[in-house]
Amino acid sequence: MVKRKPQAVGGAMPATGAGLIRYFDEDEGGLKIRPEVVVGICVIVIVAGILLQIFGAELLGF
Repeated sequence: MVKRKPQAVGGAMPATGAGLIRYFDEDEGGLKIRPEVVVGICVIVIVAGILLQIFGAELLGF
């Protein structure tokens, strides 16, 4: 037969954080760019790529 440890009054408390690990010290330094700027740069690159597909042969002489 398995012996169990006696529980404290009120039972065991549930674990907090649901098993998630937090790393607060690793978010230091590095380049800080707002998400709006990143989306804007992506849109500009996409538009430039589309324009080069349409007009690139004429502009670059291919």
